[in-house]
Amino acid sequence: MQVGEIDWGPSKGYQIQDYQLSPSSWNRYEECPRKYWLSRQSLPRKVGMPIVIGNAIHNSVEDLCNFDISNKNDDDKGWLPKLAKKTLDHHWQLQKDIFFDTPRRPKWKSNSYNKAIDGLNKALYMLLSQVKIDNVKLSNVSVRMWRKIREIIIAAEGTMNSNCGKLMGRLDLLLKDIDEEGNQIGWIVVDLKTGKPPKGKLSETVNRQLRFYRDLLMLININHPPIRAEGWYTANETTHEAIGPSVTDNAMTTWDLIELTDIPFEATPEEFTCGFCEWKAWCPKWLIAINEGVLKKGGRFSNEVVKLVNFDPDEGLASFEVMFPEGQDGDLVESGERFGAFLANQPLNQLRELYSQGYEGPLFLGSARLDGEIRHLGDWSEILPWKPLLKSIRG
Repeated sequence: MQVGEIDWGPSKGYQIQDYQLSPSSWNRYEECPRKYWLSRQSLPRKVGMPIVIGNAIHNSVEDLCNFDISNKNDDDKGWLPKLAKKTLDHHWQLQKDIFFDTPRRPKWKSNSYNKAIDGLNKALYMLLSQVKIDNVKLSNVSVRMWRKIREIIIAAEGTMNSNCGKLMGRLDLLLKDIDEEGNQIGWIVVDLKTGKPPKGKLSETVNRQLRFYRDLLMLININHPPIRAEGWYTANETTHEAIGPSVTDNAMTTWDLIELTDIPFEATPEEFTCGFCEWKAWCPKWLIAINEGVLKKGGRFSNEVVKLVNFDPDEGLASFEVMFPEGQDGDLVESGERFGAFLANQPLNQLRELYSQGYEGPLFLGSARLDGEIRHLGDWSEILPWKPLLKSIRG
């Protein structure tokens, strides 16, 4: 294999396994095995504006990197901002369609488009910087300049699979690593990050994610050149390299642990993990952990399991009774503790639908804002049937 060629694997004769380990599934398993188990049960997923922004930027960068410029003159300028906006508009609409087809979603925020176009522009500036083109506005980027970027792009979006089929990862960008004289000295694995940049070094999970991509690329490209992995944070246009030993052996060990069983994996309740887990409505363990004092109860926003007492679907007013866990499987008992709530937008529509269907079971209230004895549920909240999952529903 020549330097600059790439193999994505697997080689002929190998088969993809029934399940694979990716950086995201690895992180999920380590946060909480039960969380990972639930994530593989085909339960309804949540979507939010950060996901929309990130997907729109990533997909736009891919298209722009692959855009055919063969019919353009080297000195043409002013084309890149127009093309970038057209490309983003296309992917923004696609993401919007996906958003509104997803039941578990907050309010659509049109002003988030400005964050998306800003993030895309900054990603383009970071690419320009990679070929030593700095302090140039996008409107002044010539086709000749863009050709320099195209010369260092080995791949824009690529799915890697280990030859054994156990490991998989998706690269945002694979670039040629160029020295000051313009000579290729290796490869750079780039993962675009549209979220909050680190204040110092990369977090352990992001560092491991980047090393996972690096090591998987090495694993399936025996004659690879030197490879480094970087996280590119578009918010402040900073680059952070992942440093550390290979994670391949640990990844293979983890793969052995994540094969689904019929019964749920162990739950490891923890404030941050449970607080941001999107599968709480199917997991009784976080509710038990609150009842047993392992997790804190209360705060400005709360997650609760309740019974509906009264509901005015026209006014968006409801009263609920808090339910306490009984046993380890999500069974409930009444507490006698009642509160009123104001509902609007998504949670109101969700409760209206359940109410119209005659649903009388317990409910999961997600992210209800507390105001004394009153709860407020709006765009940031959701109401779902409380249905603890105690057995795999995968075929």
